[in-house]
Amino acid sequence: MTDIIDDLAWRDLIAQSTDLGELRALLAAGPVTLYCGFDPTAPSLHLGNLIQILTLRRFQLAGHRPIGLVGGATGLIGDPSGKSAERVLNSEETVAGWVERIRGQVSKYLDFGDGPTGALMVSNLDWTGPMSVIEFLRDIGKHFPVNKMLARETVKSRLDTTGMSYTEFSYVLMQSMDFLELYRRYGCRLQTGGSDQWGNLTGGVDLIRRAEGGTAHALTTPLLTKADGTKFGKTAGGETYWLDPELTSPYAFYQFWFNADDRDVENYLKVFSFRSREEIEALLKEGVERPAARAPQRALAEELTTLVHGADETERVIAASRALFGQGSLEELDERTLGAALSEVPRTEVSPGELPTVADLLVASGLCKSKSEARRTIAQGGAYLNNAKVEAEDAAPAVGDLLHGRFLVLRRGKRNVGGVEVTRS
Repeated sequence: MTDIIDDLAWRDLIAQSTDLGELRALLAAGPVTLYCGFDPTAPSLHLGNLIQILTLRRFQLAGHRPIGLVGGATGLIGDPSGKSAERVLNSEETVAGWVERIRGQVSKYLDFGDGPTGALMVSNLDWTGPMSVIEFLRDIGKHFPVNKMLARETVKSRLDTTGMSYTEFSYVLMQSMDFLELYRRYGCRLQTGGSDQWGNLTGGVDLIRRAEGGTAHALTTPLLTKADGTKFGKTAGGETYWLDPELTSPYAFYQFWFNADDRDVENYLKVFSFRSREEIEALLKEGVERPAARAPQRALAEELTTLVHGADETERVIAASRALFGQGSLEELDERTLGAALSEVPRTEVSPGELPTVADLLVASGLCKSKSEARRTIAQGGAYLNNAKVEAEDAAPAVGDLLHGRFLVLRRGKRNVGGVEVTRS
């Protein structure tokens, strides 16, 4: 077995831990069962959740047994951690649907084969649903001193501002009960999560000690930040990068990693890549020596897009990226991939009928500031329509130029790409 603690430490993936020496000894003694929970608060997990999924995967590759828990019960309550106001509660039907989607997303990264390291997927609704209020209060609530709960930072900050309902106040009891239940059922000794979950994780450790006299551990990963101060896993407009290809296209997903800031790429490689230390250090060295080639970003984008969306989708995305800049055939791109690629560049929409001139489209898409600038660009040989140089200042695309009957690709020079979509009536 690999020393997983050393690997996580090198990757800067340890923020907090209960006794790290004891945990290291436990992991070295044989396969350890661990778990991480994922609440269904949306129809998909996102890049922040991916850190936790891949941490489970790292433990499994190091010879341990991961459990992915989907919060069929806790998702109905809402975790107050990091929230400045009460969550809006979703319906039972909505949460049940999201549970199945998230179960499928987590499952694809784990090995469910037979043997001591075979993964499990569970929902905490299985043991919480049948429990009565009296059972919950007698068997779980009695182990939680109110003074300690009021001292939790999440509770204190909310009580000083917007307040907190008993529903959210009880969340830590429910998550702690999950750890206790998994400890009893499967001998689970470790829970992992983001550093904002530390209070919830240690609540479970303490409950196992109080209820069973047992020893368990908690380990959190740091919350990832970006060097430019913007939030990790968000677009410039604040939209989330999801793991579901219907919510975030594989093209947009690839571009997120490919466009990573040079100051961030080392951290991203350590946190998300399964390459060895030597391979990562070689990529980073190449990035310093030939920054224009963006070798670390390219390797990261290909590895993560393949991991999340598959090799075939990655090939389509790379082909689209090349074709947009004149290094491949636009006609060979499928409609979905081309549409996704054009949604990531400056674009404009036109109504069906006679198409505007290329000069007008260059202005409408934002590639040129004025029509005179657009005409100069064309006259100087710097304007392209579907990768073909535009020769005449008054040139206009024909219906036959429309890719998949609806798209046009504009380019100004080598690097500035724009799109046109003919809206369907």
